[in-house]
Amino acid sequence: MLMLTDKLLIWLTTGLLAICTIFFNMYLLLVIQRSYRKTHKLNPCDFIISAIAVASITLQILTYLWQTLDQIDTVCKMNFAEAILLVLIFSLKLVVFWSTAFLIFYYGTKLVVEPVSCYTRIQEAILKHVHIVLLFIYISGFVNCVPLLIMVGQKNYTSTIADCGTILPTTPFEYIYISYYILISDIIPCIVMVKSSISIMYNLAKHLQNMKASSNGAHGPKLGTQMRVIKMTLSLVVIFVLFVVGDMLTMATVVLMMQNTLYLIVLIASIYTTVSAAAMVYGKKSHWKELVASYNLFLDEYPCISGLKVSEVKTEPQDNE
Repeated sequence: MLMLTDKLLIWLTTGLLAICTIFFNMYLLLVIQRSYRKTHKLNPCDFIISAIAVASITLQILTYLWQTLDQIDTVCKMNFAEAILLVLIFSLKLVVFWSTAFLIFYYGTKLVVEPVSCYTRIQEAILKHVHIVLLFIYISGFVNCVPLLIMVGQKNYTSTIADCGTILPTTPFEYIYISYYILISDIIPCIVMVKSSISIMYNLAKHLQNMKASSNGAHGPKLGTQMRVIKMTLSLVVIFVLFVVGDMLTMATVVLMMQNTLYLIVLIASIYTTVSAAAMVYGKKSHWKELVASYNLFLDEYPCISGLKVSEVKTEPQDNE
């Protein structure tokens, strides 16, 4: 069980992560909104990223609010409010992971050329209804987490440690539900992402290698842009796999050791939203270059820290996203 000093340290760390998460995701939303004002339309990729950004920002705000309430409510007088916040946090956590898996699935379908089959037709049907799929992910995220309310302990504290918002399974149904939640929130999205990333890595890398060999490097810019997508996709998958390992270990302490490690669970989720948002910014060259340029302009105002500048890569005339 975490001590009060451990909780305070995690609370401060989560606050810093929340700032970074909100910054990166707000940047993504502003860039996408500016693009929409120019073209008056959003492609599916931008729509999915927008959904992830909104869910990530909301998740971080609610996480910090829940931790703040837990810090000040030492006698569990706001236990029900904390329980509602926990349900929303776990719901948004599920939404973020499934939306990210859907983004990788989208890249896999769009970038990998496969023979026409039943599986390919299913993929095309899903991508024709991106908005409906994302709405389904959001609704499912909240519906699947409602049973958590019956698992939140009313009071579980000692004279020195207060754990008002606990999720400790005590009945067979609750153990089954926790196992089900781990399956749908961690394992299945991980399988979807890994499968899609392997397809992208193998098929697209092979295609680009052949294209580069046959054109003698003439398609360099296009090669660079698509390889950037590969790097972003693989980065998101690696980040998610690492998160799954950490999340399942902390959930195991809840189920097997009956220890309240909710602070660690939400901390790992906060780290994931921060790092994945940074990876998505990097994944689109125009977004990343603009962010680096803005960062360097900011440092120009303070010569004493100008050594922290990041080198910029100039855009070639035929470069395109």
